[in-house]
Amino acid sequence: MNKSKKILIVIAIILLFGWMLKDSFTQPGIKDLKGNFTELTFVRNEQNTGPVIRIYAVSLKDSLWQEMEQYGNYMPHNKYGTTKVYFFIEGKPAPVSLSLDGDNIEESFKKYCIARYEKGAMGQNSLVKYPFDSSN
Repeated sequence: MNKSKKILIVIAIILLFGWMLKDSFTQPGIKDLKGNFTELTFVRNEQNTGPVIRIYAVSLKDSLWQEMEQYGNYMPHNKYGTTKVYFFIEGKPAPVSLSLDGDNIEESFKKYCIARYEKGAMGQNSLVKYPFDSSN
């Protein structure tokens, strides 16, 4: 193999490696979403031998339903576990702690919850708008 072919192969390998690195570091994520999402609080069970339960309270600027669902999809999830995200409008009352039991948030904050995202045990997900609104 002559010298020019070796140089072309090295250049091709460098370009391929560079493209792979760029692709790895430019994946979309939570920071790319509109709405200024801010995690307010988080709770996780300490069960390391069974299903992992994660619950988040998050604030955002507006009721961007598709963005909320995408945010939930970005959150960590374990097979057979559950991940819940409660969404609140920025500046409105929101919980500073969550519970692993019941509805997960205190009664006084339920009226301010605009959506609940849930990813279940087998990866099925749902976004419920105004989950605590009794008129639904």
